[in-house]
Amino acid sequence: MFYKDLLEETLKDIRSQKDPLSIGYLLGRYLEHLKVRNYTDQTVYSKAKTLRQFRCYCEELGITQARQVTRETILNYQSHLYHYKKADGKGLSVGTQKSWLSMVRSFFGWLTREEHIPHNPTANIEMPRKESRLPKMILNHDEVEAVMNVPDVAKPMGIRNRAILEFLYSTGVRRTELCSLNLGDVDSVRSLVRVEQGKGHKDRYVPIGSRALQWLDKYLIEVRPILLAEGTDDCEQALFLNAQGTRIKPSRITHQVSQWIDKADIGKSGSCHLFRHSFATGLLENGCDIRHIQEMLGHEHLETTQVYTHVSLRELQQAHEKCHPAKISL
Repeated sequence: MFYKDLLEETLKDIRSQKDPLSIGYLLGRYLEHLKVRNYTDQTVYSKAKTLRQFRCYCEELGITQARQVTRETILNYQSHLYHYKKADGKGLSVGTQKSWLSMVRSFFGWLTREEHIPHNPTANIEMPRKESRLPKMILNHDEVEAVMNVPDVAKPMGIRNRAILEFLYSTGVRRTELCSLNLGDVDSVRSLVRVEQGKGHKDRYVPIGSRALQWLDKYLIEVRPILLAEGTDDCEQALFLNAQGTRIKPSRITHQVSQWIDKADIGKSGSCHLFRHSFATGLLENGCDIRHIQEMLGHEHLETTQVYTHVSLRELQQAHEKCHPAKISL
């Protein structure tokens, strides 16, 4: 799996640490602890990547051991994240800052509980206040159709690409979930997709529409056998393959979907998550119960799904037109 390979590469560096009191060595112990507790490879990799950045920050200050980290170190790191600029010159979102600090706090919480350090330097640290933001862009149905028509379905890869877009829009799955799907996860008879070990380490079933199934069948019959001939045995079960016959990767899906949206010339930009937003909003506007949408999206908390009640504006617009006293009179 994609994240498993990345995690192993990351752990190689961490395991090379020899000092049992060093941040790097204890970080390795912490990640092993998470794996034993059955956290997903994707989650452990995400924590490893973020905490390794924190370790590098500390080492630049001459701090190599976990017990040398103080409350002041954490506060300075929080300020560092606030002023940090990415390669494109943009800062980190408040949500990202809060997420990275939370991972550091969890790490030091574990160190304290396991008595690797005498006290927790992250205790009582005030976290950034996360804004409640709406999705910046949503595709309406006509815009979705415009993107769907971008792939050239006269070519094999165009059929595969159309099948991917139809799948994203019909099921609302995340890009990593789509890349992890195997042939046996699609039940075309019952029109269901089994998303195994999605976010939060949970399985769920998601309905899939007849049109998406038709394009998927066309891909499976006409294209996938051609791609598989170029691949290896370990990819025999993967649902979506790349041109080399191996399992398609999340980063590649992101790049391609973004390109297809740009080529559709609809004045909007985005990638896979844009289809997830559009999936949920379209269901809600057509009367789907929000708890059913929550189940399909795989949200643990209803509050996460309720953001779509704010972007579904049709009823608000109708109520405003009907009830607002200031009307045009000619």
